[in-house]
Formats: sequence, structure tokens, C-alpha cells
Amino acid sequence: MKRKRLFPAIAAAMAVALAASACGGSESGGDGDGGGGPESTTEAAFNAGVEKIFNPSDKKGGTIKFANNGEWDSLDTADTYYGYAWNFSRLYARTLLMFKPAPGEEGNELVPDLAEDMGTASEDQKTWTYKIKKGVKFENGEEVKAADVKYGVLRSLDKVTFPDGPTYFNDFLDLPEGYEGPYKSASMNTDQAIETPDDYTIVFHLKQPLSSFDYFAQLVATAPVPADEGGNKGAKYQDHIISSGPYKFEDNQPGKSFAMVRNDQWDAKTDEYRKALPDRYEVTLNMNADSLDQAVMDGSINLDVVGDGVEPAAQGTILPDQELKSQADNAELARLWYTGINPTVKPFDNIECRKAVLYAADMTGYQTAYGGPFSGGDIATTVIPPLIPGYKKFNLYETPDMKGDVDKAKDALTKCGQPNGFETNISYRNERPKEKAAAESLQQSLGRVGIKVTLKGFAQGDYYSQFAGNPPFVVANKLGLVINGWGADWNDGFGFLGQIVDSRVIRETGGSSNTSVRIPEVDQLIDEAVNEQDTAKREQLWGDIDRRVMEEAVILPGVYAKSLLFRGKGLTNVFISPAFSMYDYLALGVEQG
Repeated sequence: MKRKRLFPAIAAAMAVALAASACGGSESGGDGDGGGGPESTTEAAFNAGVEKIFNPSDKKGGTIKFANNGEWDSLDTADTYYGYAWNFSRLYARTLLMFKPAPGEEGNELVPDLAEDMGTASEDQKTWTYKIKKGVKFENGEEVKAADVKYGVLRSLDKVTFPDGPTYFNDFLDLPEGYEGPYKSASMNTDQAIETPDDYTIVFHLKQPLSSFDYFAQLVATAPVPADEGGNKGAKYQDHIISSGPYKFEDNQPGKSFAMVRNDQWDAKTDEYRKALPDRYEVTLNMNADSLDQAVMDGSINLDVVGDGVEPAAQGTILPDQELKSQADNAELARLWYTGINPTVKPFDNIECRKAVLYAADMTGYQTAYGGPFSGGDIATTVIPPLIPGYKKFNLYETPDMKGDVDKAKDALTKCGQPNGFETNISYRNERPKEKAAAESLQQSLGRVGIKVTLKGFAQGDYYSQFAGNPPFVVANKLGLVINGWGADWNDGFGFLGQIVDSRVIRETGGSSNTSVRIPEVDQLIDEAVNEQDTAKREQLWGDIDRRVMEEAVILPGVYAKSLLFRGKGLTNVFISPAFSMYDYLALGVEQG
């Protein structure tokens, strides 16, 4: 997720990258607006939602039906880290800043939401101040105050109660020593980290300078939470979130479904960017992935909320059918589908055993698992995808036709003392057939050199908090390989790499987005890059970090992602958001009748 009044050099790089990512066949068949706004079209066509708005409309009413092939990690803004959950949360939660709901380059721009304007930084970039808009109300009619935003951020710091979610605020706020959140450390004064000098001012104090703190201000953790109405319930708060956005929860049946209706306390005069077109949202959970694709194609569901593209079976149906294909969009994304190689699981504590995996892997099979080069993406050889500033093209583990090199793999096995191979486990999310197929591909190609891989599937909702992101579980269950995916929190080196290659984000209590990269030199380089003001030098550092991670062979880059997304019939204002790498859920409307 992303921007301020863009930092000029990063903004320019993103503009170039996004322009370069435009897919073939995406020419508009409709009319532009004649002005400086985004292009739009009413003609159904392949890629009609890429860098333009398909079926623009301001008409209100109707119900949008989403479905999820698994569980939400959490509806609580303190405890969520899936991109689709952040995208969706903007319907019921307002944050200090937000990404502008617009296609193409504009969608990477940060704009004020709860805040009146962008943050004001001190000269040393360690203190950031935001003014809260007056008149924004919770669903209960109470006005949102700066203290509610502070409480929302403080709750998110408790990584035992809320294991999911990023650690940016934990890592950068000047917190009192030993602070563990408002439930465990209620008596501790936190003004040294976050001050609220009046009802409409919030001031963040950091341990170190950070010129890009506005990106933190768009994180879902800055959504306000009323301490005296639900927020003090800990993890149970997600059973009924108190809305600050245009929609509130009408019904919530965990594991099955939830529904949202209009929040009559929301005032459009305080909210420049939310059109709030539908009257209602209905979300079905734990629907089989292939059945979900079929439901979107037949019109009973409007969208797959996870937003990572249709499954191979649906792809085979959509692409040959010109009518169905006209409802599809295929865009290059700032996302990587990859596998972590955990050095805490023997024999991967030996780098040569890790290299054996990289040499043995048939990456064409991995690519096929995600849909092939057209809708899955290009084979990756680096951690940073091409759309992220700082990307440098290199391949430290090249093999013939990217199909693996058995001789090099066996040589590495001999060097690590496992000439006949070894056994390990690989994790994936049960609800994601592409991940299972990628795991099966690795199982087959690694088997050629004697590495026996056993597949272990886990629930999507708890994948990071309980299983693949829980270091003790990883070790106890010998998860040497972990199927993963990552989209940028915002499109620069820090926004992409910060939570997946920094060892300091690893939490023994679970919820870790990284368990495999534990390199002190990389941690130091991240600090150096964050504090580097020169754009070219900073981006060089991100490239250096990428190479250093690959030298340690702790990540198997899989695919630079593309997704074949499918627009359900009747949707209006449809476009792919570069900030979320899927359709922008805040803009959507639906035709009626």
C-alpha cells in the first residue's frame, strides 16, 4: 500500500514502471472523459479494467456479492495482513491516509482520509503530525477523535492478541521499554510514542528518521477504534467492528458469511473519495475455489474477494470463449509467488542443502502451477519484482531452460553431506489449488535428486498466525519449505522487502510474514536504505539486499505475478488498483434489474 505527495524520484520511477506494465490488447473501446481524469470505457473487452475504468457509473443501490475460498484472517484492523482484507476494510474503516481509488498511476498516490492533509514532519523526520477531520462519526454517532486513532494503533502492537498484521509501528515508534499494548500495559504512559494534544491532533514520535512515514499513516492499524465500545474486548472485537466508514456490519457468522449495510452516520461531506454506491454487501466464506470461479462466471457471485486470479480450470474455460474473455483482465502485478527455505529446519541449516533445492527445482513446472506465462507470470530469479524500484535483473542459480540442473543439485547435496538426498515437508494453503500445484511440482522435481518432499496443507485464515508463520511450529513440524506469496505494502523497496527479509519481524508467537531470512547483514542494509535520502543510492541498496538474500539461498523465487481476474456481470466502476494488485473494492457499484 502507498503514497504521500509522492516522493518525487520514487513517483517518477513508479510512473515509468506502471506505464511499462500495460498489457497487450488493453486499448480502450470506449470514451475517455476528455479531461485529465482516468480513461474509461463502457465496452466489455479483455483488459477493459487495466489502467482505465470499465463501466463507469454514479448510480446507487443494489447488492454486491463477494465470496472467499477460505477464511478471513481477521476483520479487525489490528489483526489483518491479506491484501484483499486491506482493500475491503476501506468500506467500514477509515485511516489517516489512503491510496486514491483510481486506475493506473493515480492509484499509487496517497491522499487524506481521516486526516485533513498529509503528515507534517519535523526537521529531523522523527516526529510526524496529523490533523483529524471534524465531523467524522462512528456508527454509534460518536465523533471520531485523535484518541481513537491512537488506541487503534496501540492495539495493533500487541502481537500475542493480534498475531497477524505488519510490525512497522512496533519497529519504529519510540515506545516505552516493555510496552505490550493497551491490554497488558494499560498503566504505561505512551505519550513518548503517540501524543494527542487535543481531540483533532495526533503526533507520532519515532526512534529514527523516516521520510516515508506517510505510508505508515495509510496502514489499516490507523483506523479508529473506540476504547469504551468494543475495542477493549481484545480479539473478540472482530465479532462486531464499530464502523467509521460508509458501511457497517449487519450480520457476522464466523466461518460462514457476513453482510454489511449502509452506515447512516457516515457523512459524504467528510469523505472525498468514497462514492458508497451499493446498498449492501454480502460475503460468503469457505467456498470451494473452482465452485467460486463458476459462480462468478454464471453471475450468482460478483467477485472472488481474494483477488489472486481464477484457477486453471476456469482459465481454460474463459480464454477460448470471447464473451467470457471480455469480462477478464490480465495485469502484471507488484507481487511474487515464492517458497521460503527455512534454515531452522535441518538439513537446511547447511547452505549447500538449500542450494540443492534451487538447482533441482523445475521452475517451468512452478510457473505452470500458477497458470503459465500468460496469466501466472514470468519465472522469477530475484525477490524484488520488476515493478518495484530497486529491481535488478540477475540469476544466481541458472539452469538449462529453467527446468533444473540435476548434476548441480547432486553436487550441492554431496557438499552438504546428504549425497542420497533427505526428507522435508512443504506447506501450502488448503484453499489455494495453485499453491498445492506448486508444492506438487517441487515435490516432483526435487524427487529427481533424492529430496523427498511431503505436502502439508493448512487453513488460509491461520496460515501465518498458527502454522507457516509460527517459528516453533515450523521447526516442530519440519516445514523446510513454505509456499508463500507477497504483494507490496507500497511500491518501493521498503514497502516490498521490509516484512519478508528483515529477521527482526520474526515473532516466536506466530504471525510472521518471514521465517526463512535471518541475515544480520541484511537487517543492517535495510536500516541503511531506510535512512538514505538519495533515491539512486537507496534503490541500489534494495538491489544489494535482494542479491544478498539470494546468495544465502533462503528463498526460491517462483513467479513474478500476473493474475487473470474476472469481472462479474453488472459491476460498475471496475478497475485494477496498482496499490492492491486487484480490483479496487471501494469504487465498485452494481447495476440493478
